[in-house]
Parts: sequence; C-alpha cells; structure tokens
Amino acid sequence: MSNSDCFIDEVTEEVRRDRLFGGFRRYGWIGVLAVLALVGGAAWNEWSKAQTAAAAQAKGDAILAALVPPDAAARAEALAGVTIAENGAPVPAMLLAAAQDQVGDQAGARVTLQALAADPAAPQLYRDLAAFKAMLLAPADMALADRLAGWQALAAPGATLRLLASEQMALAYLAAGERDQAVTALNAIVQDAEVTPGLRERVQGLMVALGETIDAGAGN
Repeated sequence: MSNSDCFIDEVTEEVRRDRLFGGFRRYGWIGVLAVLALVGGAAWNEWSKAQTAAAAQAKGDAILAALVPPDAAARAEALAGVTIAENGAPVPAMLLAAAQDQVGDQAGARVTLQALAADPAAPQLYRDLAAFKAMLLAPADMALADRLAGWQALAAPGATLRLLASEQMALAYLAAGERDQAVTALNAIVQDAEVTPGLRERVQGLMVALGETIDAGAGN
C-alpha cells in the first residue's frame, strides 16, 4: 500500500470519527433522555407498587383492628368507621352489616347492604350478594308484592344468585299461602341445568314435603 493510500485512509477514518462525534454532540441528548425515561419509569413503577401494597396493608390492618373488640356493638362501631373511611368498600361494608345484624340492628344492616348493592363502583358479585342479604333482612310485614319484586330482580336471567333468589321467591309464595306458585317456582329450579346438587336436593325435599311427585330425571 502506498503512502498516499495510507494518508487517504487516515483522512477518511478521521472524517468518520468527526461525523460520529458530531452526531453524538447533536443527538446524544436524545439517548440520555431515553435512558433517564426508562430509569425514571422503572422507579415510578416500583414506587407505585409499593404505595399500592402499603395502602392495601393499611386497609387490611384497619379491618382486622375493627374485628378485635369482643363486644359486637364495639365491632359494629369500629367497622362503621372503616366503611366510611373506605367510601363503602365491599368487604368492610359486608362485615359492618354482619355486625349490625348480630347486635339486632337489622334495619341498619339492611341500609348498609342496600348502599353497597347500589354502588356502581363495587364488583357485581358483591352488589348481588349485598342485595340478596338485604332481602333476607326485609321486615316480616313487607308486602308480598314488594318481597316478590325484590326476589324476581335477583332471579333475572344471568344474575349471580338467580337460583337462590328463585328459592326464596318460592318460600315467599308458601308463606303467603300461594302453594301453586311456589310449586311452579320450585319445579323451575329443579329443571334448571345450572342447579347445584345441594340446591336440587333441598328443593326436592321441600317438594316432597308439599306432597309433590319428583321427576327422577329432573335436573339431569
């Protein structure tokens, strides 16, 4: 290789190096920002996870602390505070309703459950369960039409507890002396493809007690 060729190669390499460094000087800040963004995003994600975990632990600790008092009335009072602090969160609300029921405050428990059932931010399962329990706590003198309307709403197709609600609807008919309607409701439960073995057995036992004949293939 001649001296002139070596000189040209050196000049070419130097030009490439200058262009490279020039590119770094011009656009290097973009790479720095990208690295900072990645590091910052990872740090924020970890901080957010830690905050979420801490908040969840604090909520759990508050609930456990509210369950400590041996006196049911004290537990109800403590759980009421937790429920208010958590804006009617499902678990504290359900526990509060149970404590209210335990101390004989069925009306208060029903109000707590109805509030949860009407909360659009609560998961549907909790809302349905709250509505179901609220109906169980309905006063004995509730009009049959109102009682049936409540159970029918929970027995609608696709509802989480529809078959259990149908059972309660049948019991409401029986309590009102409407035997034929009760039997019709019970038969519908037995014939339902989604009925559980336990519920089928319970309903069939009630039908036998009512003197009804059970289809051996019902529910199969």
